[in-house]
Formats: sequence, structure tokens, C-alpha cells
Amino acid sequence: MSIAEISDKIKSDFISDKAQVMAEAVPEAVEALRLSYLGKKGKLTAVMEDLRNVSKEDRPAAGKAVNVVRQFIESEIEALKTQAKEWEISAILRQKPIDVTLPVSADVNIGSLHPVTHMRHKLNQVFKQLGFTIYDGPEIDTDFFNFSALNIPDHHPARDMQDTFYLEGSKNLLLRTQTSNIQIHAMLNEKPPLRIIAPGRVFRCDSDMTHTPMFHQIEGFVVDEGITFAHLKGTIDAFLKAIFGSTLATRLRPSFFPFVEPGAEFDVQCGLCHGKGCRTCKNTGWIEIGGCGMIHPNVFENVGYDSSQYSGFAFGFGIDRIAMNRFALPDLRQLFEGDYKFLGNFPVNAEG
Repeated sequence: MSIAEISDKIKSDFISDKAQVMAEAVPEAVEALRLSYLGKKGKLTAVMEDLRNVSKEDRPAAGKAVNVVRQFIESEIEALKTQAKEWEISAILRQKPIDVTLPVSADVNIGSLHPVTHMRHKLNQVFKQLGFTIYDGPEIDTDFFNFSALNIPDHHPARDMQDTFYLEGSKNLLLRTQTSNIQIHAMLNEKPPLRIIAPGRVFRCDSDMTHTPMFHQIEGFVVDEGITFAHLKGTIDAFLKAIFGSTLATRLRPSFFPFVEPGAEFDVQCGLCHGKGCRTCKNTGWIEIGGCGMIHPNVFENVGYDSSQYSGFAFGFGIDRIAMNRFALPDLRQLFEGDYKFLGNFPVNAEG
């Protein structure tokens, strides 16, 4: 048979095979058909390779005949590919629908949450029940919001470079060292009464077993007429009991913070040694959670509040410290190492 006759025979065979593919309506069959004719070992490919054996006089006519068949097959294959997409969609639509009301097996692994995320969710829940609203603010802020408006003078140690990350080339922009900056943003934008919490990331030049350069804080403050230190103590006592229960003791210690007067620090009994003293609590039996106090009148004046009419309290503490003590972790840095096995110990439904 001549090359032209073989080409016609291949075209006839292709038309027959194509009809079979159309009848099956299986997307994979289209690719199989293409390979059987146009692949490296395909029928038409073999004929094209045989053109080298045809005489020079007959080669142009033979080549033309092969090309005509090749163009026909390629065109048909492209049309089949479009058809195959419709077959695939139809096959999906014919599948039995999934009953989303069926109960999920108890053996299904639904993943885990970071322990800090657990604690943030729990704290948000507790403070919402106490009537607080969640407020957000910038992580990169100005000196005014992070220091000046909070009654922190220029000579205060908190401004030193070993404590604060300043943006390169700027003496005014910095990574916030505390979520107290949100207190200023909120009071400038809202009018009393206020009852706000502000969770978020903060940054300081510090790293050891109980400190990290980036950590998570939650700021809380209340502003209204007639607010006293008793309200502050009651609020702190309520949330600590909600988190740790009544088995671990808590305490307040007098302390100094420029933005509150009077000020205090609050501690919780070490969750690892239960007050006996260990390496984590530096043998004191206590873990410092955060600071608190009555909002300084100067802060009110900086945001335009009348300090003779309004009073308020503020507190701030580390969510990481809370998580560390709540889950009895020996080293705060475990929270930031990304150890898959460690994080797998905190399933989504873990008690927070």
C-alpha cells in the first residue's frame, strides 16, 4: 500500500475509534486515543517516519496526504478534549450527594490549635461575659501612643534601645512594646463609659525561659464615674478564677507603672510546682502575670478626659505566660519553636 492509502486507512480507523470513545464518554479515553495515533509510537507517527523511505518524486504527494490526516486527527482530538470536560462535570453531577447531616466519627482528627490561641479564645470569652468589648490597634505605632500619652517621660528606662525595637532610620516609629497603645487610640476615639480589652502581639528586646522578643499581651481598661481599686481587684480575681480555678492562689503586689497610680503586679501560683519553688518560677512559687492600677490623671488629660469626673483602672498581662502556667509548660520558648508533636497536644476541643 502507498503512503496515501495507509493514511486513508488510519483516518478511517481513527473515525471508528473516536466513535467508541464518544460512546464511553470517559475523559481518560481521549488522551489514550491521542497517544495511539499521535504519540511517539502512534500509528500516524510511524507513517510519518516512513516518509524517509519514499522516493523524492513521490515524497511531496505522500507528505501532503499524511499532513492532511494529521491535521484532521489533531482537530478532532481538540474537540474531544472540550467534550471531555463536559463529561467530567456530568460525572460529578451524577454522583450521590453527600449527606452533611451525618454524624462525624469520633476518630476523625480535627486538628489542633496553638496553646496561645486557646488562651486568647478563653480570655475573650471570659471578658465578654464580664461586659468587655474587644478593640484592635496598630503594631507599628508612634512614640506618642506607646510612651508619651501613657505618662512615660523621656528619661524612663522603657525607652532605652535594649527594650524597644525602633524602625530603622526613625526615632518616632517603633514596634509597640505593650498593648497599652490601644488604650490611647480607644480613648481618643470613644467617650466614657468604656469597658475594653485589646489582645495582640507586642515586641521587646528580651529572651530567656520566661521572655521572648515577640509575645502576646492583652490590655484591659474600664473608664466611668466612680470606678475604684475594688472594681479592679474584683475584675482580676474573676478572670483569674475563670482561667485557673480556685486551686491555685493569686496575689497582688504594690508596684510602679507611669500610667497608673496606685499600681500593682498580680501573680499566680506556679502551675508546675504549685508554690513549692522550681526552676521555672525561680524558686519563688509564683509566676508574674502582669501589671495593673488606677489610670493616672495625666493619661486622662492627654486624651481629653476630665479626670475630676472620670476614673478608671487598667491591667495588662501576657497571654503566653497564662498559657505557660495553665498548661504547665517548663519553658516559654516552647510556644514559638513550631514543634509539630508539641502543638499536637492541644486539640481544637481542648479545655482553654
